[in-house]
Amino acid sequence: MPLVSTNAEPVAAPTVLATQHGSVRPLAAEDLERVAALFLTKFRRRRRLLDRAIAETAEYMRKIYLDPAGPSGANNALVQINPQGDLGGFLGVLKARYELNGAVLDAAIIGPLMADPGTDHGSAGPQLLRALHQGEFDLYLTDSANRVSLAFARPMKYQLLPAHCLGWTRIFRPAAVASAVVRGKWPSLSRFALDPCAKAFDAFTKKRFEPSVQHSSSHRVHRESMDAAQFAERLPTLVSDYSLRPRWQDGELPRLLALASEKRADGPLHFGGTYDEAGKMLGCYAFYGQAGGMANLLQIQATGSHWGATLDGLIADAWTMGCAGIIGQTQSRFMPQLFSYKNVFFRYAGGTMVRSRIHEVTQAVRSGDIFIGGLMGDRWTRLSSDDFGR
Repeated sequence: MPLVSTNAEPVAAPTVLATQHGSVRPLAAEDLERVAALFLTKFRRRRRLLDRAIAETAEYMRKIYLDPAGPSGANNALVQINPQGDLGGFLGVLKARYELNGAVLDAAIIGPLMADPGTDHGSAGPQLLRALHQGEFDLYLTDSANRVSLAFARPMKYQLLPAHCLGWTRIFRPAAVASAVVRGKWPSLSRFALDPCAKAFDAFTKKRFEPSVQHSSSHRVHRESMDAAQFAERLPTLVSDYSLRPRWQDGELPRLLALASEKRADGPLHFGGTYDEAGKMLGCYAFYGQAGGMANLLQIQATGSHWGATLDGLIADAWTMGCAGIIGQTQSRFMPQLFSYKNVFFRYAGGTMVRSRIHEVTQAVRSGDIFIGGLMGDRWTRLSSDDFGR
């Protein structure tokens, strides 16, 4: 059955959408410093805004939202201007493409949604989302909505994907994790005072927390490292069993991975894959990590019944690297494998939601037949984690 949209003639996004509460228009270069300052105040809790932090944040926003060669290829981000002419709010939007039953769909990946509490009266967030919904997109998605954004979006008929809203943590070296948390809260504390004690404790508890192979036999399945180009070449094949899946154009996925590699908070970006004895790829993964820190999963994908073996490979790589543990976003397809690991903890990590006027899209989302999160989200951006200006 061919894909049929309920909105055969999408309405182009208005240049300016005005109401009694203010107006919404596309992000402009002259807005960047004000948006960057608001971002640092809301999401980095900066009471004292340094010029270098604002400048670095603004330049990064220029790259991902306004650069024609960036991930969107066009400016889709929005700002709300209140009746007094001040910045009231901002909505970061990245454009992507999906496909479903052979039809190509334009998708809006929603990133930071923020309002200035000094000028907003609770209207900026809903106004920005309503303006976005009047655009030409076939589906709207986010994988990082906080609880405030959830409250705005649910009445607007967003479908929540509960299994994707959780984060998971596998601890390898508990004292190293505690040491990193303490240094994060009190940066003035010397790591030379904390690390020796942490290493001694972790050596004592090594047998309890050391990961073991759960789902594969070492003589049948092995893991290998790969580079970004190899990962970009193989990932599209592994996602082909989703009905609603990304449609990356030539060169688009390598450019996206190059931008993702600019994140600094959790160490360099590493790639790996799992293979059977004949050399056939069973799955692949990408994660940020460095010795002594928490590894952070960007993407994992496997075919058929090979999620467990791929998860084994990911965890083994992070352990061998000397990471204190690993964190990642859950997916319904490998939740059963996660449940089989000891020392794995789950928490709410951010709302994953999808909205579409197309019936076939909502059906695919309802059945969980959608590839979402990771590179089809906004957690790969520096805005998700990096501390700008330091």
